[in-house]
Amino acid sequence: MLADTGTKPSRTCWIISDGKAGVETQCLAVADQLDVDITVQRVAPDVPWRWFAPRGIVAPSERFGQPGTTFAPPWPDLVIAGGRMTVPYVRALRRAAGRTTFTVFLQDPRTGPRTADLIWVPQHDRRRGDNVFVTLTTPHRLTLDKLTALRARIPDFMTQHPGPRLSVLVGGNSRSHTFTEDDQTRLVTSLTQLAGHFGSVYLTPSRRTPPDLVSALEQFMRGRAGLFWDGSGENPLHDFIAHADHLVVSSDSANMVCETCVSGRPVHVFHPSGGSKKFDRLHQALEAHGATRVLQNQYRTLDSWIYAPLSATEVIGDEIQRRWAKHLDTVA
Repeated sequence: MLADTGTKPSRTCWIISDGKAGVETQCLAVADQLDVDITVQRVAPDVPWRWFAPRGIVAPSERFGQPGTTFAPPWPDLVIAGGRMTVPYVRALRRAAGRTTFTVFLQDPRTGPRTADLIWVPQHDRRRGDNVFVTLTTPHRLTLDKLTALRARIPDFMTQHPGPRLSVLVGGNSRSHTFTEDDQTRLVTSLTQLAGHFGSVYLTPSRRTPPDLVSALEQFMRGRAGLFWDGSGENPLHDFIAHADHLVVSSDSANMVCETCVSGRPVHVFHPSGGSKKFDRLHQALEAHGATRVLQNQYRTLDSWIYAPLSATEVIGDEIQRRWAKHLDTVA
């Protein structure tokens, strides 16, 4: 990671995004580790072109590379992209800009390793290659530096509550996971058992959390010291993570699970119905690292554990900087 000199970066970076918050956040988190001037370029190809992504081309009607369009010279020094819809744009830009632009793709583009100069994938993804960089966890905005800064200041809403603190992050239904009625009952039962060992509880659902589960979690929080984030104002998620003594997270979001593991604090993982082999590999690796354990149905006693915090964002930023510098040497 480069030091902040207080001056405007001389190099430019385009984030090419399909607008999905999770992937765009990853791209921005990595770009923030570099001394670059960031511009977000969002793409939304029309039918039928979106059907052909990632293997198709950019629609001719977008006039890629022509003056006055979104994608036109001067080309940026660096591109960081992610998401299936962005792949045709990255490939087109590589052809148009040549080696003057260094390209990075986050996650497997599914169009081969030559899609970008550098491809990052999490360890639970099978993509490998000479230009593929792998980390155990995913990048996100909660870096170790930010975590340290947050821990230096306890927010007012926490100072009035007794410790120790339990923070709970609940996701929701997805392509691979479903919170059945039985799952919801299991989760609330486990939380009730675990919460008895803590002075306060801080809980945030997500936009995907089923309404019935949100209601059940609100009921669980009634009468407890702590805070239930109801969607009003800024999400205090990072404060919840930074100041927790233990955390609970649902397994349906790789990003959310990985973010909690920056804390170095015990993480209890709740597994709703469903899953996939990729998710299984992630959770097995996190358990092997000593970061997570499966959320239990009963907690008569409470075990604690520590582990080396997992923060991929800085590591990925350093790798981009290293390979980009090497790339520049070859084109100088």
